[in-house]
Amino acid sequence: MHKRNKHTDDYNFTQLATVYPNIEPFIFTNANNKKTIDFANPKAVKALNAALLKSHYDIQFWDFPDHFLCPPIPGRVDYIHHIADLLERSKLTENVTVLDIGTGANCIYPLLGNAVHDWSFIGVDSNDQALKSAQNIVDKNNLQDKIKLKKQQDDAHILNGVLSETDKITVAMCNPPFFKNEADALKATTSKLKGLGKPTDQMVRNFAGQAHELWYTGGEKAFLHNYLYESSLLKTQSFWYTSLVSNKDNVKTMHQSLKKLGATQVLTIALNIGNKKSRVVAWTFLTEEQKQDWNK
Repeated sequence: MHKRNKHTDDYNFTQLATVYPNIEPFIFTNANNKKTIDFANPKAVKALNAALLKSHYDIQFWDFPDHFLCPPIPGRVDYIHHIADLLERSKLTENVTVLDIGTGANCIYPLLGNAVHDWSFIGVDSNDQALKSAQNIVDKNNLQDKIKLKKQQDDAHILNGVLSETDKITVAMCNPPFFKNEADALKATTSKLKGLGKPTDQMVRNFAGQAHELWYTGGEKAFLHNYLYESSLLKTQSFWYTSLVSNKDNVKTMHQSLKKLGATQVLTIALNIGNKKSRVVAWTFLTEEQKQDWNK
């Protein structure tokens, strides 16, 4: 984990229950005499995340319909910390505006980015119910001045229709769909449940998730290359474009495509969350002169 990540130690469930009593019914003592929750129970995971947000980030309200994706907080905030490092190296630490592609019903990246760094966000999604839920979270935490939401009218596009030629954002971030279809998603869920020692006869995704959150025609690779192409049409609208990349095999083809599309700098940043290895690919099309003039 990133050195600034607050979640490197085991969860203090006693303290979390004090701050967020709704988690208490899900806490039990395991065979090793340690307090924990059932991480295969979606309601328990959701309560844990709400408790972490309230305890560590002063986010008082966090709730959304159960069928939407419930993200693990440590991994999400790690992405935020690495983007902060990228912006600091680029001397972009003031008046930061972040475009969050696929902000989701949970609105997690805008909440964390604002809480940790006071960044402003534009959260984009193509799903009306997700946007309604995210707006409810924004409103109940009084973050209307810091987090704006926008609908992507055409879910075949990623940036087109969201960014215009006159827009200027500091960085775009994205956690793309992993899977090609529902069958792939269910296969992954089966494997995860087996790893947790749980029966697989009932397909309950412990991270839930709507179709548009979990799969995309052609899978992660197709989504990413669509994103790369659309970013190349908006070269000067964002200083940095970034994305999480789950499949390491996609990194090489991204670098190859970005070179052809005219990127002036491409970085791969390693993320290590527990036993899971992931990475962020970041790219810019700006010349050195454009970078120097960015904040003038």
